[in-house]
Amino acid sequence: MSVEPRAFLRGLYDAAVAAALPATCLPAHLPAPPRGRTIVIGAGKAAAAMAQVVEERWRGAISGIVVTRYGHGLPCRRIEVIEAGHPLPDDAGAGAARRILALASEARADDLVLCLLSGGGSALLAAPAPGLTLDDERDVTRALLARGATIAEFNCVRKHLSAIKGGRLALACSAARVYTLAISDVPGDDPSIIASGPTLPDATTSADARNVLARHEVPVPPRVEAHLRSPASETPKPGDPRLVRSDCVIVARARDALDAAAREARAAGVTPMILGDRIEGEAREVARAHAKLVRGLLEGPSSAESASARTGAAAASPPRVLISGGETTVTVRGRGRGGRNGEYLLALAATLDGVPGVHAIACDTDGIDGTEDNAGAIMTSDTMVRSRAAGLDAAAALAGNDSHGFFGALGDLVITGPTRTNVNDFRAILVTAT
Repeated sequence: MSVEPRAFLRGLYDAAVAAALPATCLPAHLPAPPRGRTIVIGAGKAAAAMAQVVEERWRGAISGIVVTRYGHGLPCRRIEVIEAGHPLPDDAGAGAARRILALASEARADDLVLCLLSGGGSALLAAPAPGLTLDDERDVTRALLARGATIAEFNCVRKHLSAIKGGRLALACSAARVYTLAISDVPGDDPSIIASGPTLPDATTSADARNVLARHEVPVPPRVEAHLRSPASETPKPGDPRLVRSDCVIVARARDALDAAAREARAAGVTPMILGDRIEGEAREVARAHAKLVRGLLEGPSSAESASARTGAAAASPPRVLISGGETTVTVRGRGRGGRNGEYLLALAATLDGVPGVHAIACDTDGIDGTEDNAGAIMTSDTMVRSRAAGLDAAAALAGNDSHGFFGALGDLVITGPTRTNVNDFRAILVTAT
């Protein structure tokens, strides 16, 4: 069946995002009201949208505070919404974290603390451990961002530098029932990693955090090093009796988004192949691996069967679309603009240069690729031809981490604004050639 590549790919992305919106995924998981008060707390890029859904659906009195990224707020009547800095924590986030801790500490045995978490919550809940400063958190975050640390590595370190993450928020309200509803942005959907697990026990250790910093060669001041060697930096572990009344439900995850995109593809007469929902690694290296897979699919039935055996997907005749999620990383080497999805797509375009009938999209489901104004970009089969005609150098752009400049010059950026959800990367490669 014939499809218009750009519209088709954008439709898949939109379907993926829609599957993870709080209005879609949250209502079915709301708990019953308690005998006492209901206190709502939360953090993340979806926090305001989640709070709005709770307000609309909740039976009985409700109040609370959530913190979200600048530009991601929504009007709520009973739950206060605070906007703060992301990915680098700021004073607004620190103030919100202190207020959330204080509010949680008021909870009593008959109360329910309803915690709404989503990706971005780690930076937004900025509460440095005693003896540390907000600058310490910012400096470590900035260094790990530049060195391409994974989300699990990031949040391991953050937990052990914080007064609120890694289960410490739940300790503040351990007398009450704590019920966390989370939208997962982490490969593997470990709830203790989402927003650095402020209401859940933490299996990582301070030694693990020190190892992450050493592995990425992150310089830390003496007070940070001393803190990470102190017993005070350790987090509550699985089995801690103080967290026995804390439960968590993941209401949306990357797989939900990929499945929704696959249904959209089938409806358009295109065979989907889901490569996985937890793909990690350097964005450009993942792109090169996917380019190799595309070439294999185009070489004939035997190559397609071999490729499908590696991915667990069924080989099929064109048109086909290879769908994947997860969270890639970028090791910053240049001074250009762009996020991991743009970098992936730029590397894919350069690697597939000259291969006909291949189009792709790569976007973050939160609507923001890195720190830029775009969700990602679209690659067409003639991207490299058009780029050369425009005097663009793809290799130089990739070396300088300037995917935003490259795709912006071609008019191929995908700009959605904040989606107010986050199940991380969405990638789709449409293969129409025979």
